[in-house]
Amino acid sequence: MSREGVTPQSEDFSAWFNELVVQAQLVDRGPVRGTMVIRPYGYRMWELLQADLDRRIKDAGHDNASFPMLIPESYLRREAEHVEGFSPELAVVTHAGGKDLEEPLIVRPTSETVIGEYMAKWIDSHRDLPLLLNQWANVVRWEMRPRMFLRTTEFLWQEGHTAHAGEDDAMRETMWALDAYASLARDLAAMPVVAGEKTPGERFAGAVRTYTIECMMRDGRALQSGTSHYLGTNFAKAFEIQYQDEAGGLTLAHTTSWGMSTRMIGGVIMAHGDDKGLVLPPRLAPYQVVIVPIGRKEQGEQAAAEARRLGAAIKAAGVRVHVDDNRPQLSPGFKFNEWEMRGVPIRVELGKRDIEGGVATVVRRLETVPGQGKEQIPLEKLAELLPGMLDDFHAFLLDRAETFREDGTAVVDGWDAFAAQVASGWARAFHCGDTACEDDIKAETAATPRVIASGAPEETGECVRCGRPSAYGKRVIFGRAY
Repeated sequence: MSREGVTPQSEDFSAWFNELVVQAQLVDRGPVRGTMVIRPYGYRMWELLQADLDRRIKDAGHDNASFPMLIPESYLRREAEHVEGFSPELAVVTHAGGKDLEEPLIVRPTSETVIGEYMAKWIDSHRDLPLLLNQWANVVRWEMRPRMFLRTTEFLWQEGHTAHAGEDDAMRETMWALDAYASLARDLAAMPVVAGEKTPGERFAGAVRTYTIECMMRDGRALQSGTSHYLGTNFAKAFEIQYQDEAGGLTLAHTTSWGMSTRMIGGVIMAHGDDKGLVLPPRLAPYQVVIVPIGRKEQGEQAAAEARRLGAAIKAAGVRVHVDDNRPQLSPGFKFNEWEMRGVPIRVELGKRDIEGGVATVVRRLETVPGQGKEQIPLEKLAELLPGMLDDFHAFLLDRAETFREDGTAVVDGWDAFAAQVASGWARAFHCGDTACEDDIKAETAATPRVIASGAPEETGECVRCGRPSAYGKRVIFGRAY
């Protein structure tokens, strides 16, 4: 780890992020432009998120499956809007096995088409519905301006794909996925997302309706952190996903798809981090607690032995703990700075005086109470108290992020006020719903409609840009986005 730290957020937020993900040992750059190697510390964060989301998916009755990463080009062309939406991002294989292929193969950007092909084979009767599938996979979307975790050519995700007898059931599934993502973001990542629907201009290619969770990063920009799509019968028509209904007729199924990716890790970094480095929510932290023994030679050995004993007790209490006792060449101060950089929620310092006093010095990554950055806790009570302290730290991060979002969001009606607001935060404004007007707003301000929030009050007014009547019966959240 570099001793120089990272560029301050206020100086250059982008540089801060790019430096931090490397210095905190989350990723390294891959050998192909736009790819990333996720290092063990970063991958453990993904594993923790993956395990929780996988449990939710299975508890709701879905089954995991695996589909090929190479998709015949003809599959994508069967849904015109879908192929048009993804064409600029496609990686295409035209040569393999020493010869040109008869049909080009697409490295999957998403799997609606290949899964749709097999849904059509597996569904015959209404008794086969709903068909609830999920896949954990990597996908490839060729990025012109890559950034680690946020926009990489290859990334990890899950993609749910389901088929239903009718619109009502498919919409319940769509909203279940949205609610699951919103809950996961709050419960694990301490990210207070805003859930709701995308405007037509922001919909997933081929979808009838798209829903999203959006979170404000600490530079005021929005991050789309998970999406859920009601696809209607668009893909069912293209792939003949149909079933025999109870009357004996053939009926098209209604399908959905929904996904969350390693982009969520980027959201955690940007929603909570500061000039010292990462600030990790405890439930996604690879190490929730790190113990640093202090002392040299005999005193150091005594402190390390006590740290290991304490670490075992903390582990038995269900806390992920790491004892940093195998790097004697590094000073305690260096280790303190390193674990701050890597975002560990709680650091425990243990030296000769602590042991003699029967206490440990506990330092939270952020002061949850002003002026109480450090405290001494009896050694025999620490393991018992830590789970509650970690829950309190999670609640602190969630509340801090929510306050930051509310302070950075404003209701605006005039164009000048709108342009000023989206320069550094979010604007709640009326919009006419015209895609051309959205494009005009983006060209002038770089802001896009992020979400029509589900819980927003019903209102009507004039479009903030063109003055025509609003289209959605409520204000739309606009902001610049990643």
